[in-house]
This record gives sequence, structure tokens and C-alpha cells, in this order.
Amino acid sequence: MSLTTPQSEPDVVVIGGGLVGGAMAYGLARAGARVCVLDEGDLALRASRGNFALVWVQSKGMGMPEYAAWSKRSADAWHELAALLRDETAIDVAHSQPGGFTLCLSDAELQQRVDGMTRLHNQINMVEYGYEVLDHAETKRRLPDIGKDVAGSIYSPIDGHVNSLRLFRALHEALQRRGSDYRPNCAVEAITPENGGFRITGPWGEIRAPKVVLAAGLGNARLAPMVGLDAPVRPSKGQVIVTEKTAPFLHNPMVTVRQTDEGGVMIGDSQEDLGFDTVVTQPIISLMAERAVRMFPRLAGLNVVRTWSALRVMSPDGFPIYEQSTAHPGAFVTTCHSGVTLAANHVLTLAPAILAGALPDVVAPFNARRFNVPAHA
Repeated sequence: MSLTTPQSEPDVVVIGGGLVGGAMAYGLARAGARVCVLDEGDLALRASRGNFALVWVQSKGMGMPEYAAWSKRSADAWHELAALLRDETAIDVAHSQPGGFTLCLSDAELQQRVDGMTRLHNQINMVEYGYEVLDHAETKRRLPDIGKDVAGSIYSPIDGHVNSLRLFRALHEALQRRGSDYRPNCAVEAITPENGGFRITGPWGEIRAPKVVLAAGLGNARLAPMVGLDAPVRPSKGQVIVTEKTAPFLHNPMVTVRQTDEGGVMIGDSQEDLGFDTVVTQPIISLMAERAVRMFPRLAGLNVVRTWSALRVMSPDGFPIYEQSTAHPGAFVTTCHSGVTLAANHVLTLAPAILAGALPDVVAPFNARRFNVPAHA
């Protein structure tokens, strides 16, 4: 049984209701499209539930400087996105851009980071942005609560963070206010190109639309070939610790430790290649906690209130995939593992371009055809 009539056919169906799908759908609706979001629901392997909520630039782009530029573009636009969501929904997503630190626990670790930043910024066409290499004394002047084991840090003023749960809620609230059709528990079984559009089916019924955006995270690997696209994504497991709330002491985000606007401290950034395993494991959690306490000894006195693991969506080279199908125009794939950082780009740049029918030149390097370039002797 069809869930739509010809009169209610949307302009675009977005498959996936996480942070990437939500941002794409909001951007499309804001650009004037009638949008339907098909979301698998809470049973999905939703990366959005496990993210670290960083708007992060300083270490991104090694091997693809265009990704550094794309990340910086989004970080610069995040103030606009936060304001739009606040005006539209009255939800403050707690975005701030105080600059981010990467703390190092030995001289060797610091030197490795410095060398990595040098190689990153020596790339041809690398976007320019400032960063500083700080010794222990200067790091402690700026972050008084660091421990004696912190050898130094790298600081960049363009990094920030948000409250990702509020961001998720704000995107969906904005969709509702714009009259978009959000359908939870609607897993997609098949996408069939027909009559210049697409018929999308599942146990819930079917729906037709002239455009479809695949934003289903790891599910894109299965869905993309149905419309002549390729999304060779795989899971990368990450585990997170959350402490009880404590008085504010850490206003700057960092890759492995951040204090939320509500007072809890998040500890994370493990990366494990274990397929679809999402079990929290004591050895990894213990190692993360030990490093965090060396960075900030005061954490030793806090209780852990929650741990979880989730699956990042990783392409073979770690960079996003954005592409329109040449075999079936109107079908687009959007896949990345930085759904928070890139949310402003997805709302303000990518979604309006998809509605207009063509991806912008700025995302051309992220075409999946890069994975199929023949090797040259």
C-alpha cells in the first residue's frame, strides 16, 4: 500500500534521519523543497548517538587538502547555522568557537604532532589558518588544570564544539516547523529508478519522488548501488566515557577530552576496526581514562555516569563522499564521519545545490570515483 498520493509526492526523499540526514533535510526544506525523511529509527547504527560534538579543523586534510578547506568553511559558517536554528526553534545548540587544544603527554608525542602539522600545511593548495605550538608552561597558563605529564600542546583558534543532542533536536524541530514529513521506523528495502524519478519501498509501503538523497550512514553501502552510485563505507568503533557534572574548568574543546555546556566531561576518540561490534570494553575505557587523568588530574575525583560505543562511518581514505548518479540523475549520496563539523556546509551549501540539481564544484574532489582510479606504472 502506498503511503502517498500524487498530490502529496515530495520533491526530495532523504533516507536517514541522523545528523547528516537531518542537516540535509533541513537545508532542503529551508531552500523551499517539500521533504520526506525516511528514518530507520532507534534500531539504526546511528553514528549521531555517539559523536564527540566537535567542530574541528586543526588536524584535518592530510592527503586531501580540499577536506581541510571544506572543514574550515563549515566551521566559519557554524555561527550562522546556530543563529538560524535558534531563531527558528528557540533551541540554543550551545555552539562556541574558543579554539581547540591537542594535548601531548611526552616530548616525542608533541614532536610527532608538530611534524604532522608541518606536513599538513606544506601540502599544495592547503587552506591557511593559524595554529600555535605551546610548551608546558604556556599550555598551563592557558589551561591551569593540566597535569605535570602534559609536555605541551597545539592550539588553533578555529576549533569549537556544540551540544550535539540539542543540535539533533533542533534540526528535527526545524523540519517539523517547515512542514516536512518525518517518518520514523521506515527502513528502506529498495530504491527503484522509474519514470525519471525513484520509487522507494519497505515494509511500511512505498513513496515516489523525483530526487533522493542517501544519508543513511553505513546503510549507504547497500543503498547506493541501487541508484548507480558507490559508497564503500565501513564502521570504525569509538568508545566514550561521560562523567558526572562538575564546576566549569575546561572551556576549550580537545580531541580526547571536552567539558559540555551542562558540566559533564566527555572522554573519547578510540578507533577500533572491529566490524559492527558496539560492546564497551574495559581495556579501552581504562586506557582512555588513564590518559585523561594524566591530562587533568582533577578528573580522578569524578564518578563515571555513562559509557557507550558507536560506529563512525568511514570511507577508504577517511574523507566524505558526495556524488550525483550519472546513470540516474536526481539520486545523490552524502556520507561523512564529521556530521557535526560539516553540518553548516550541509545545510547552507550542499542542500540548496542538490535542490538546484547539481553539486557545487567545491565538493568535486569527494566524488567516489577517486577510489577506482587505475594505478599508473
